[in-house]
Amino acid sequence: MANSASGIAVNDECKLKFLELKAKRNFRYIVFKIDDTVQEVMVEKAGNHGENYEDFTNSLPANECRYAVFDYDFTTDENCHKSKIFFIAWSPDTARVRTKMLYASSKDRFKRELDGIQVELQATDPSEMSLDIFKERAY
Repeated sequence: MANSASGIAVNDECKLKFLELKAKRNFRYIVFKIDDTVQEVMVEKAGNHGENYEDFTNSLPANECRYAVFDYDFTTDENCHKSKIFFIAWSPDTARVRTKMLYASSKDRFKRELDGIQVELQATDPSEMSLDIFKERAY
């Protein structure tokens, strides 16, 4: 387990699931949660590859912070099929200030544990991570 600047550890399952998403494309997305009781980032949910963007956004709580990765598939103007791995720092305005600060202070260290992230998004409401924004940032 690795330690972050905020003292939050990263559960090994986080890295293992991310490697599966990156290498085997077993998952469409993974949602991570900081467990306050053990001061550790843990996997909250892994959406199988058949799930879509809507399933992903529905898995993020409306009033709590989360980290997430999303495997975004798209087709370029040249008709090439590609995918990019997005890291999303979900921090809704309605979350508790202390929680938002904890997630913000742990984010960079946690993100470094996930080798292979191509795009990062910060979102405080769903409009900041709409499919249009994914499309725009993927190119």
